[in-house]
Amino acid sequence: MATVVIVGDGPGGLGAALFLARAEHDTRVYGTDKTAMHHAHLHNYLGIEELGGSEFQQIARRQVTAAGASLDETEVESVERRDDRFVITLDGGTTVEANYLVLAGGKSAQSLAAQAGATVEDGRVSVDVEYRTDVDRLYAVGRLVRPERSQAIISAGAGATVALDILSREAGKDVHDWDSPPEQ
Repeated sequence: MATVVIVGDGPGGLGAALFLARAEHDTRVYGTDKTAMHHAHLHNYLGIEELGGSEFQQIARRQVTAAGASLDETEVESVERRDDRFVITLDGGTTVEANYLVLAGGKSAQSLAAQAGATVEDGRVSVDVEYRTDVDRLYAVGRLVRPERSQAIISAGAGATVALDILSREAGKDVHDWDSPPEQ
């Protein structure tokens, strides 16, 4: 079981947390619930006809905690890469170690990406198609990657992509997260 720290509690961070927690990884989300989603109104999110962003956040946060992830409103002050782990320093000086770090906290997390050694150019963190940065086990999603083309459904999908990449890496093979209908 891996420990995954996610910085940011919008659709990208919570999307990653849901998949990882359901797969029983130690999943910790740090975010102050000040996501831009509270200023959104969803009307083009697949499967949702219309929903306010704050209501979406409430539902998503409940879903993620029910799956086993922890949500913590403590702010992350700094990140350091040590050997094959990340050391995350929280407000107040407490540190947390993680095997994987997912940055999903909007533009404010750019400095955390840079602290961890990731390439940050022109206001965005550089990633590949799986949202991996050039630092092993460090991922970035959402406005960090697409600042001028941010969209809730894209961010949630990016979070799910990250989670499946981590799950596959941990399993040593491709992992799929198929939902199965309940047995009758």
